[in-house]
Amino acid sequence: MRMKNFILSVAIMIVTLSVVIYGINTFYERPKYSDFCGEFKTQEIIETQQRCEEIGGQWNPYPTEYPKKIDGELGGWCDRDYTCRQEYDNAKEIWSRNIFLFAIPLGIAIIALGSLVFGLEVVGAGLMGGGVGTILYGIGGYWRYTEDWLKFLISLIGLIALIWLSYRANKKFGKK
Repeated sequence: MRMKNFILSVAIMIVTLSVVIYGINTFYERPKYSDFCGEFKTQEIIETQQRCEEIGGQWNPYPTEYPKKIDGELGGWCDRDYTCRQEYDNAKEIWSRNIFLFAIPLGIAIIALGSLVFGLEVVGAGLMGGGVGTILYGIGGYWRYTEDWLKFLISLIGLIALIWLSYRANKKFGKK
């Protein structure tokens, strides 16, 4: 592939990724932290576990080596965003899973389109690169939530599908 075609292929890959990512974000909005944990309007100092839990926070006692308060109790600090952050993290995990479930087959379809439909190498290679990027986009957000056995299974299925697709595309275009 000549340099000009290589650059065109990379450009097609980048634009394919832009279309996929911005298309997904246009029609399926990602959770925003501010929708779950708004700004606190008070500068109240939270000094007790009871008050902390009343506002939806989590009390974190200091380790025993910290000095105790005058009344003999061990102090601590309040994580004000604890509850709302848990809700945000749950919503983000669901969003990431849905993106994953959509992006993987879409990426495979784009790779198939590039390898089986377009005989022009520069277009096919660019679309295939965009398909790979789409798969990475889908995997990237959800991978940290996924168990190892599922990561293995997804990787194995992807490998088998790509090997099959490679044989199919090369057979169609007469390449060995």
